[in-house]
Amino acid sequence: MTSSGPAPYSLTFPQCRRRCPLPPPPPPPPHLSLWVRWALRQCVWLWIGGQVAQVAQVSASHQHFHPHSIKIPGDITLGGLFPIHSRGPHGLPCGELKKEKGIHRMEAMLYALDQINGDPELLPNITLGARILDTCSRDTYALEQSLTFVQALIQKDTSDIRCSNGEPPVVRKPERVVGVIGASASSVSIMVANILRLFEIPQVSYASTAPELSDNNRYDFFSRVVPPDSYQAQAMLDIVRALGWNYVSTLASEGNYGESGVDAFMQISREAGGVCIAQSVKIPREPTAGEFDKIIKRLMETSNARGVIIFANEDDIKRVLEAAKRANLTGHFLFVGSDSWGAKSSPITELEDVAEGAVTILPKRASIDGFDQYFMSRSLENNRRNIWFNEFWEDDFRCKLTRPGIKLDPDRRKCTGEERIGRDSSYEQEGKVQFVIDAVYAVAYALHSMHLDLCPSSTGVCSNMDPVEGRLLLDYIRAVHFNGSAGTSVLFNENGDAPGRYDIFQFQMTNHSHPGYHVIGQWTNNLRLNLDEMQWSGGDKWVPDSICSLPCRPGERKKMVKGVPCCWHCELCDGYQYQLDEFTCETCPPNMRPAPNRTTCRPTPIIKLEWNSPWALVPASLALLGILATSAVMITFIRFNDTPIVRASGRELSYVLLTGIFLIYLITFLMIAEPGAVACAFRRLLLGLGMAITYSAMLTKTNRIYRIFEQGKRSVSPPKFISPTSQLIITFILISVQVLGVFVWFGVVPPHTIIDYEELRPPNPDLARGILKCDMSDLSIICCLSYSIVLMVTCTVYAVKSRGVPETFNEAKPIGFTMYTTCIIWLAFVPIFFGTAKSTEKMFIQTATLTVSMSLSAFVSLGMLYMPKVYVIICHPEQNVQKRKKSFKAVAQAARVSTSQRSLSEKQNGETKIEPDRSQ
Repeated sequence: MTSSGPAPYSLTFPQCRRRCPLPPPPPPPPHLSLWVRWALRQCVWLWIGGQVAQVAQVSASHQHFHPHSIKIPGDITLGGLFPIHSRGPHGLPCGELKKEKGIHRMEAMLYALDQINGDPELLPNITLGARILDTCSRDTYALEQSLTFVQALIQKDTSDIRCSNGEPPVVRKPERVVGVIGASASSVSIMVANILRLFEIPQVSYASTAPELSDNNRYDFFSRVVPPDSYQAQAMLDIVRALGWNYVSTLASEGNYGESGVDAFMQISREAGGVCIAQSVKIPREPTAGEFDKIIKRLMETSNARGVIIFANEDDIKRVLEAAKRANLTGHFLFVGSDSWGAKSSPITELEDVAEGAVTILPKRASIDGFDQYFMSRSLENNRRNIWFNEFWEDDFRCKLTRPGIKLDPDRRKCTGEERIGRDSSYEQEGKVQFVIDAVYAVAYALHSMHLDLCPSSTGVCSNMDPVEGRLLLDYIRAVHFNGSAGTSVLFNENGDAPGRYDIFQFQMTNHSHPGYHVIGQWTNNLRLNLDEMQWSGGDKWVPDSICSLPCRPGERKKMVKGVPCCWHCELCDGYQYQLDEFTCETCPPNMRPAPNRTTCRPTPIIKLEWNSPWALVPASLALLGILATSAVMITFIRFNDTPIVRASGRELSYVLLTGIFLIYLITFLMIAEPGAVACAFRRLLLGLGMAITYSAMLTKTNRIYRIFEQGKRSVSPPKFISPTSQLIITFILISVQVLGVFVWFGVVPPHTIIDYEELRPPNPDLARGILKCDMSDLSIICCLSYSIVLMVTCTVYAVKSRGVPETFNEAKPIGFTMYTTCIIWLAFVPIFFGTAKSTEKMFIQTATLTVSMSLSAFVSLGMLYMPKVYVIICHPEQNVQKRKKSFKAVAQAARVSTSQRSLSEKQNGETKIEPDRSQ
């Protein structure tokens, strides 16, 4: 199989200063993406041509302090990118040595290569070599270094170069790198991946977790044995929700890792809902003095957001904790750290009290015993292949190696070479060692499968694998599935990501014999968190709050703060409202009122006017007294029916009038009785009937008297319809109008009961009551009484007109006094009845007012019309004798005499008034 690698590139050495001719472009490709890739590749080659010399010069300038690379020969060469040194200060590319992240991880690759090359079953008769570079934790520097991996793809044109003896130069062909292990930081991996994909070199990272690298369109040759931060962000969100937090801040180091991690967390939290971001703070790449104090101050602007999601490097984590301690906020912030914090001790050294309770996450890992034995056995003598090992030795044992021409530092002791790792210095396996080993094995297994398919009968590298085609190797890498160094399966999805498997730690100081990080849960697509194992500042077991607003109490609804869905104000469902859901208050139905906690509605109690109520006792007592008095009068009249006084009072109309008074008293008991269909029917009938009977009889009497004396003024012939029979007929005609109106009412609206929930519905719903009553509104009551009031007023008018009747004909005067008093009573009734419309005891007051007013008017009629007669009948029977019967002619004569005397009296009064005028 022939390689489909890139076209060769002709390049002269820089000192020749000749233009670099590009190869002619290929014919128009069938796909635009291929054309774009060819154009990009040409641009990169031009850029590489200008950088190769610079790389050589930069590498040479730092060779004395930081040697360029480790070269391990082999049949197939793998590239390696490790942060052997930290970022250099003041423009220098490299800084201090990184023992764990740099040396441990790089030695893990060497250890894996030794294991693979020593395994007769894996890649038999094929030796893996390596070219390992130092990224110095800087993406731009790593990019320059990684150009080493593509040099084999560049064909240098040396045809016009001759040595001093005239012979052509001997140029060593660089080894071809088939795959790259690394890098560590996501920003470095992104920068390098952009170059490696153009030359189709697969890349497998052991630590880069930025979600951006999951984009298979942009980083199609990138894979990783660690899960992306999108899984990590999901796990951290699940932790936040399991702790009951809904209001947190985020803190990220500037760069791909921190920013993309926080972006992933924020995006997932928005999609899932229930968690809001109070502050999203970025730590600058080059922070100024006081920058971290400002960050803490900003986080305190939303002090309720105690939870802080932190995606930051170790140095930034440490400086955040230091700033929190300076601000005297120990124990306030509740950190949830990403895998960059993990279970590392360096960020929290001497800051344990501030970090107490911090929850951190780390890809599920295990300590590799074989690597521990390998690394602790390394010495200056047996590890000369590691060109940075001498520097590590000096740093780890705090000694100084002697070198020719370099003066020994008097403040540091001389290294003897007899020191041993783990015995004379502390040692703890770095957390990503497992993943470095798995990354190397992933490429090895892919090469093994490729060898089996392409070289089935060959014991070494056959022509089909020389060179190794990058895209084909990528397919084999994506297809591997094996048990890794820790016993967990290693595989990749379609984007080159490993499955998400995390251990969850919490840094605890109290209640443990060994303060430090303790495993409290795991996350593998879902969270398993042991809350009972967690403890917080001071050993407290209760999970602290990190919420914007406290939960609303029962009966309170949430009024959301605009733009912040996790913040709200609690508003009480007042009045007759209850809490329908957490955001809504709904008014209870008319027949219900809210429960005490306002979470539901309960039936409103139903009441009626009870007999033992003062509002019923007083009217009932008056009515009972009136009934007894009316009965006594009626019995007396019946007993003395034929006596002159009874006959003179008009027996027929008197019995009708007394019946009406009796019914007026009786209606009181119907108004107090429990409402029902029958009771309501009798209320309608008798409420106005008693008064209609009473005042119809009175009106008939006063009308008769008035007509008699008016007729007597003009003629000696009597007026019509003054006989007792006529009087009864007139009375019953007047009464029938009231009865007819009531029966029409029955037909239009049949009598029934209602429960009025609006009448007794005060602001305090606990006092609300439903009132059982007849279907008679205030207006209907007035309408029912209106006819009686018309009769009353008409009767009063006739009583006024009949005031001049002679003393001997005095029956009209008691009726007049009765009507005057009755009008006063009912004039007082109207404001009392309607003035209590808004009272909480409206029904009771109105019922009592109505019944008492009717009883008083009945008492007035009974007392003024019949009590004097009963008194004479009972106490002075001698006065109850027959007098001479007057004919109508005598009555007419008396009327004319009365009229003449009244005219003479008025004339004399007028003359008296003008006498003083004449005397003047």
